[in-house]
Amino acid sequence: MSIDESRPFLPVRIAVLTVSDSRTLAEDRSGDTLVERIAAAGHILAARHIEQDERATIVARLHAWIDDPQVDCIITTGGTGVTGRDVTPEALAQVQDKEIPGFGELFRWLSYQTIGTSTIQSRATACVARGTYIFALPGSTGAVRDAWDGILVSQLDSRFRPCNFVELMPRLNER
Repeated sequence: MSIDESRPFLPVRIAVLTVSDSRTLAEDRSGDTLVERIAAAGHILAARHIEQDERATIVARLHAWIDDPQVDCIITTGGTGVTGRDVTPEALAQVQDKEIPGFGELFRWLSYQTIGTSTIQSRATACVARGTYIFALPGSTGAVRDAWDGILVSQLDSRFRPCNFVELMPRLNER
């Protein structure tokens, strides 16, 4: 598992959605962490927005970005817990074509190394929707770091071997 420098790096256009009833852009440390890591990895920030914990507005934002040809990937932060207001996984379920169950499983395994059994409260998940990857992360900066540094930085790098999500992008809408 490594970066193959002989392969070209293909930047991914990533939209960042923070799901929160209380945060503003000025207070969005998790979103800031994602934006910093996206830029540091050489990717393109395609869009950034904050939505309240309302399933219909999250779904509407996801549909808009899924249909935008300038967005290859969406990363959400927040709304993946178990409280009544946490509805991000349900919103993803409304737009997804295919779930990526291994993402949530691997995220919780990585998170366990940091926060122990508290990781069981996370419903981090991922899917493909009409050719767009969507990754739903918890709202803490630690969770964002765990997901980006432990999974996404390599899977969104076209040079990562033995395989990565980027090389599959041209085939996501195959029938």
